Amino acid sequence: MSQGTLVTRQFGHRARLALSPTEVSKADAQAHAARTLWNLLHAWWQMMPKDQRTLAHADTAIRQARQDLDFLTVLPAQAAQAVLKTYVQAWKNCWEGRAAAPKFKARFRSVMSVDVPQGRDLHITRVHRRWGMVNLPKIGRVKFRWTKDLPVGKHADTGNRITGARLVRDALGWHIALRVTTLEAEPEPHPGPEAGIDVGVTVPLALSDGTTYEHGPWLTEQEQAKLLRLEQRAARRKAHRKSGERTSRRLRRTYDQIAQLRAKAKRRAADWQHRTTTTIARTYGTVVVEALTVTNMVASARGTAEVPGRNVAQKAGLNRSIAAEAWGRTVTMLAYKTARHGGALVKVPAPGTSRRCSACGRTTPGSRESQAVFVCKNPDCGWSGNADHNAAQNILHLYRIGHVAIPAAGRAVVRRARRVKLATAR
Repeated sequence: MSQGTLVTRQFGHRARLALSPTEVSKADAQAHAARTLWNLLHAWWQMMPKDQRTLAHADTAIRQARQDLDFLTVLPAQAAQAVLKTYVQAWKNCWEGRAAAPKFKARFRSVMSVDVPQGRDLHITRVHRRWGMVNLPKIGRVKFRWTKDLPVGKHADTGNRITGARLVRDALGWHIALRVTTLEAEPEPHPGPEAGIDVGVTVPLALSDGTTYEHGPWLTEQEQAKLLRLEQRAARRKAHRKSGERTSRRLRRTYDQIAQLRAKAKRRAADWQHRTTTTIARTYGTVVVEALTVTNMVASARGTAEVPGRNVAQKAGLNRSIAAEAWGRTVTMLAYKTARHGGALVKVPAPGTSRRCSACGRTTPGSRESQAVFVCKNPDCGWSGNADHNAAQNILHLYRIGHVAIPAAGRAVVRRARRVKLATAR
């Protein structure tokens, strides 16, 4: 495409809903009906012969279930069709090796959600600087938090519009995730410099030019103390519960309070990642990161009964720290944000970047004296500096030389995740 050509861009926008207790109960009922419909469809799929597992037969089964079971009628017909399409797509993803096979959705372990597949049913309007109104089928007209300009009203046309939405509930309440399609001019090539990025736990992001992006704890001292008290309270109440006894309302309330604090920390972490990655995408034309396999890095060190692991508790703490940094989500954000600003994201092999000296190019044992200090042990060099910035410079160096100095055994290899199991029969 030439510069100035309009391209279609699709993105999602999540906003908080302001629901009354009655509206919350209606949304909960729809979400439970959607989950039940998924489970019924899953049981039907496993029961039917292979030659009868078609979209038409599944649609007929769904219509019959909505006639036989009254509580399924609280779910709008379009949302029921969306459940069917999502379930069929889940099997396609499984057959193509992108995901595991669909499973039964448990009541307390699945995300409560309801799909509104058609954007014309929403009738979104802005009524205040901070609030908008949206029409939710079988719930009514409700308010949502307006934090982003949306293509509604006179700003909506064929190329800029809201195509649908999904209602999602988390520990902080109900939210609406809008699907937006817009037409934007194709960005020109970014004239900014190149930068290598080293991710870590102590220093979240260290760039090859010496820039560092850090963050503090996601919860305040008061919130951390409250979280500790709630976890201790939950442990005491759980210890007094007999085996097989149902969870009490008090314990569930404590679990909900713990989930709210953890969700708040997760939202703050995502906000920091969004702001940081946006700054990086606007500043640099080419961003180079390591091709890390995070799932292997957070594997347990427990071992087996015959060969028990060592430093299991320390490794578990490191795994939690790595998971909290969400390196994969950072790379995902950088990928689409650099493309939107005309830049590029490149991945290079990870082995050896933290042990190689960026000044002389040699890897000498013992050069990394600590987490933050790197002193080259090569007698002809002796360079010293920050270990994280040294690794970032090595990452950028790999991109510039085109990986020619990396042996084949150290190059990134595409492998299917071990947890993904292909279905034996369609």
